[in-house]
Amino acid sequence: LSLTIGGVMFMHNYSGGGQLLMLGVITVLYVMATWWRDIIREAAFEGQHTSVVQEGLRLGMILFIVSEVMFFFAFFWAFFTSSLTPVFNIGGVWPPVGIEVISPWGLPLLNTILLLSSGATVTWAHHAIVGGLKQEAQTSLYL
Repeated sequence: LSLTIGGVMFMHNYSGGGQLLMLGVITVLYVMATWWRDIIREAAFEGQHTSVVQEGLRLGMILFIVSEVMFFFAFFWAFFTSSLTPVFNIGGVWPPVGIEVISPWGLPLLNTILLLSSGATVTWAHHAIVGGLKQEAQTSLYL
């Protein structure tokens, strides 16, 4: 609650909003760290992760990934809907009047190349690790 209220207060420049937001962030980070510490301790040292618990953790991760896929699907669906069939609220044109369009051949192209090349080098490193090629894995990770 402090994270949400602090975020809203911070965005609207209310006094104390930044402090409340930081309190919320610190609280979330603390809870995450202690929760993960307990999960690791239970699994690695105490051996309490039965097959049922492991299946629950696996199902939780699958549901998280599916929810992220649905989020991005909805995000892109909304974007393509508003850009391919612009409504009268935005003047019936895309992009709306007053929006300065960034050229895709500058920084966006560089960012795309960086993202794709980093994915390729990590995939290369993964295949090298699976194949037992330690030097090649290190080389690909340094790139």
